[in-house]
Amino acid sequence: MRFNKLIPELSVTNIDKSKEFYLNIGFKIGYERKEDKFCFLELEENQIMIEEINDHWNTGTLEYPFGRGINISMEIKDFYTVYNNIKKNKYPLFKDIMKSKYEVAGNIYIDEEFLIQDPNGYLLRFTKE
Repeated sequence: MRFNKLIPELSVTNIDKSKEFYLNIGFKIGYERKEDKFCFLELEENQIMIEEINDHWNTGTLEYPFGRGINISMEIKDFYTVYNNIKKNKYPLFKDIMKSKYEVAGNIYIDEEFLIQDPNGYLLRFTKE
C-alpha cells in the first residue's frame, strides 16, 4: 500500500454512518481497525482517514459542521460517476457542478467541480481531472 505524504484524518460522530456515506459515493476501504472505530479510505489517488471521536485528537469542542474554514479538494478522473452516486443516494450538494477560474502563476485554469458536505459537515470538493 502506498501512502500519500498528506492524509487528512477526520473525527466523526458515527463511524458506520460516515463509512456508509464514503462507500456510497465511490471510496474504497484501504484498511480498517474496527476495534478503534477507524477506517482508511481511498478514491483513485485520494486518501482520507475517518475515526469516531475518541478525545485523543480534539483541540477544542467539536460541533456541527465540523471542519469549518477548510475544504478538502480531490481531483478525480471518474468525476461523473461520483457525482451520479451522490445524486442516486440523494445526498444534498453544497454546490452543484460549476466551472471555476483560477489564476496560478499567470496562467488561467478552468476547473469543473462540485462540493458536498459529509455527514459531519466536512466540505469535500471534487474536481474533474
